[in-house]
Amino acid sequence: MHHISKPCILVVDDEPEMRKMLSVTLSSSDFKVEEAESGKEALRLAGVLKPDAIILDIALPDMEGTEVITQIRQWSEVPILVVSERSDASDIVEAFEIGADDYMTKPFNMEILIARLHAALRHSYQKEQGESLLRVGEVEIDLVRHEVKLHGQTVDFSPKEYELLSFFVRHKGKMLTHRQILKQIWGAAHLHDKQYLRVYIMQSRQKIEHDPENPRYIITEAGIGYRFDGPGG
Repeated sequence: MHHISKPCILVVDDEPEMRKMLSVTLSSSDFKVEEAESGKEALRLAGVLKPDAIILDIALPDMEGTEVITQIRQWSEVPILVVSERSDASDIVEAFEIGADDYMTKPFNMEILIARLHAALRHSYQKEQGESLLRVGEVEIDLVRHEVKLHGQTVDFSPKEYELLSFFVRHKGKMLTHRQILKQIWGAAHLHDKQYLRVYIMQSRQKIEHDPENPRYIITEAGIGYRFDGPGG
């Protein structure tokens, strides 16, 4: 099992100070760190090292970070966390559309970055293992029986609501754009039906949230989409 050794993180950033800061912090959090300062080097190292996750700055000297993501996604599902000075919703959405797993705006909080890195690694590990019972806080999903339980009690979910919730839970902690969710659950013809999605989110919140107006599980990320999280992060 390759997960016993320290997870290898490829840090891609053209600023030496930034690479150093990430390297020092990640190493002290029990990660093995490799560095790249250009897109070309990032693509080469991603192929050679097969890292467990990649932290990528979008602004690189030789090519757009988005191009790096697109190329890596042709052959790998490795978790990619984007760090960028761009905080515009359209830039963030674009990164997710082409396959980024998360996005953080510089300057960011290191503890949050590490928490999100752990979430991304957990998610990719779960995908490899193929779990049949998923638990987040008080919510439990049985992927074999297609059942949802809250505090151990079965909750009635329609097939589409169930599909939506299980998609969220499988991607716990990961930001999902409106388009990604619509495409996955309703198909490519419904990419612009945000209102439709909102109704389903509202219904799901009524069923699993203690206080649907202040959700702890299904969190809205304004202008981008939703993130499913457990109570207390």
